[in-house]
Amino acid sequence: MTTTSHEARIRPFSLAIPESDLEDLRHRLDRTRWPDELPGVGWDYGVPRDYLRELAHYWRHTYDWRAAEARLNRWPQFMTTIDGADVHFAHIRSPEPDATPLIITHGWPGSIVEFERIAGPLTDPRAHGADPADAFHLVLPSIPGFTLSGPTRESGWEYRRVAAAFAELMRRLGYDRYGVQGGDWGAAVSRELGRIRPDAVTGVHLNLIPGTGATSEPTEEELAELSPAERERTWASWERMREWSRDKQGYADIQSTRPQTLAYALNDSPVGQLAWIAEKFKEWTDSVDRPEDAVDRDHLLTDVMLYWLTGTAGSSARIYYERAHAPYWGQPPEPSSAPTALALFPRENFIVLRHLAERSNRIVRWTEFDRGGHFGAMEEPDLLVGDIRAFFRDLREAPPA
Repeated sequence: MTTTSHEARIRPFSLAIPESDLEDLRHRLDRTRWPDELPGVGWDYGVPRDYLRELAHYWRHTYDWRAAEARLNRWPQFMTTIDGADVHFAHIRSPEPDATPLIITHGWPGSIVEFERIAGPLTDPRAHGADPADAFHLVLPSIPGFTLSGPTRESGWEYRRVAAAFAELMRRLGYDRYGVQGGDWGAAVSRELGRIRPDAVTGVHLNLIPGTGATSEPTEEELAELSPAERERTWASWERMREWSRDKQGYADIQSTRPQTLAYALNDSPVGQLAWIAEKFKEWTDSVDRPEDAVDRDHLLTDVMLYWLTGTAGSSARIYYERAHAPYWGQPPEPSSAPTALALFPRENFIVLRHLAERSNRIVRWTEFDRGGHFGAMEEPDLLVGDIRAFFRDLREAPPA
């Protein structure tokens, strides 16, 4: 990757959304053209109208963007240009000088808002009643094309290119050795970063490993080689995959094929953008009736705001298109030698099968929780923080190979 001196500059950044943008949002919310709805169908056809109207009313009249903006601005934030893309990131140094550098990457439809509840305990465990030896210097980037790192200006930004960009980001920050963590697209990026930079990445902590679930009905021959517990998980993985293919994959198919067409609607209608994201926070979390069962309503709306205010509904969706049209699409994952940990939440979209994960990953820690879903940092921050600490503590204390 060739970098000019101008591109290598790291520029301070602070959120300061013009009031005119907020006024435009209010006008659009006031003029929403609501669709009809079938009676009694709940969430089966998508986001229920009554729920969305109530959430949009809260967004319009109660939610406080300026308070959220001020909270985010407590984090030191920066911009730099890597491989032609503007990359936004927060860089939160721990007060502990020997803290472990750790880059955490979000997914879709997430953002750095996901990490509000884990940043403090990870950077300053002493202040949260934990061992200061478990402290981290955090780097929280926005994926190119997503929110404050978007929109991108050229094609080709799939997850491998993102991983290479984040390796360059860590180099610019002066980190020669560091850990990585992520879920969703952040899991793909983090795993790839560990694969391509085993000299730099000390450990890879993930919420999931893409491509390690059952994609076809398991055969008797396959099941015979597994333990009873893994056989049960394999059947459960297959059932969840069938449910996903039948009822939940539509958004990914659209974003993998026609992200530009989708962008016109989401970029023009704040309620459309709200529905597109809120649905995922309901379907992918450990919720019952509404997303707020699992995640804080204001955090959800702040995430939506970052997409709306940056106009990145389309450019964030393009990562699906770029992956689906990349030369490696459909091929088995290339093996990674980096020490890897899985923190598995039960309401994650896909069940990771250990016998498949171990084919191409060096699994050294495997933790299964009894609650939580896709947005682990928002839903169960204490569980995720504890597992991250334990994994990297084990790596620090392990005898030299």
